[in-house]
Amino acid sequence: MPVRPARGLLVAAVLALLAAAAPAATAAGRHEPGHNHEHGSFAYAVYGDAPYGTTPTDTSETDATPAFIRTVNADRAVSTVVHVGDIHSGSQYCTQAYDQQIAGLWAAFADPMVYTPGDNEWTDCHKKKQGGGAYNPATGQIDYVTDANGNPVDYAGGNPVDNLALVRSIFFPRPGATLGSGRLRVLSQAQVDNQAHPTDGQYVENVIWQRDGVLFASVNVPGGSNNDADPWYGAPAASPQQTTEAANRTGAALRWIDRAFATAGRTHARSVVVVSQADMWDLDGKEASHLANFEPLVGSLARHTKAYGKPVLLLNGDSHVYRSDNPLKKAASCVGDEGVCAYDDWVSHPSYDVANFHRIVVHGSTVPLEYLRLKVNAKNQPTTATSFGPFSWQRVTE
Repeated sequence: MPVRPARGLLVAAVLALLAAAAPAATAAGRHEPGHNHEHGSFAYAVYGDAPYGTTPTDTSETDATPAFIRTVNADRAVSTVVHVGDIHSGSQYCTQAYDQQIAGLWAAFADPMVYTPGDNEWTDCHKKKQGGGAYNPATGQIDYVTDANGNPVDYAGGNPVDNLALVRSIFFPRPGATLGSGRLRVLSQAQVDNQAHPTDGQYVENVIWQRDGVLFASVNVPGGSNNDADPWYGAPAASPQQTTEAANRTGAALRWIDRAFATAGRTHARSVVVVSQADMWDLDGKEASHLANFEPLVGSLARHTKAYGKPVLLLNGDSHVYRSDNPLKKAASCVGDEGVCAYDDWVSHPSYDVANFHRIVVHGSTVPLEYLRLKVNAKNQPTTATSFGPFSWQRVTE
């Protein structure tokens, strides 16, 4: 079990850990002679929805990943890698072997890596096309997808809670540690005092860290399925296990967002970056009600951002296609790939008017693999198609 500081020491522990993270991040930044580094600025490589396959046996993007990692490693500006979730597509199976394969590939990153889980590697593992199964109304049971020996092809038959536990065991074995080079220390939700909400201690994947006055927070918010409200296996109704999962995780996420902004205020951070997988505004051809369970999270981001008064950047994946916009402000400008800005996503959460917010959907799911070189500058930039607050960015393909 993780060691949790006493309640009275909570704030001091949070600040101490974040202060400790700053020199660790600097050490990981490869600021040796010959590496470009402007004082007070740094760059991260952000990607997600990769590697994807179109079928359970399609390994084309997985096979391309080692070369992609070498490309990122060779980028002398980059000091940390961030993955915004979905380590395989919604047409591939959820297996322990695959998760371990990805973890093995990521070990080759020369920089620290922060990862937040996506829906395809746990929430959606129950789906038949991902190797889970389907509810049989005639029997009231689940007909699992099985191999030639009659065994389920998905880990734990695709049960999402079990698959999240698997993801944690492989990618988050030690609270406060990161992937890749592992030289970046972060504060995990599993490391703080969770006595008031004991189940929050299981969310080891929710982390906070600081670098050069910018606070980063990753939050487990899986995309699709209305924040995991669509009944697993296509059953008539969500099971008690499913409703408990969604309630506990959403509560923990809201409290982690509270903590991130409170810490940003106490440390006088100049900006906040939130990392999650879900595109909480993507209607994806469905009614706005299919995004209703994201509303508490959207509302929390909106309220905190407005009160904070400084630039807040959200990085997410999920909808696959690059998009740069402010979905918390009606009719705000949008820049993206062809067709992505042809509709007004803001209608799914229409009650906000927050000017100091910006969101980038990281492009994924296609080849060549792509990452976003996100630069944090020493000073705020003019707001353009590729800059906001202290941030500027460039899309890079291998």
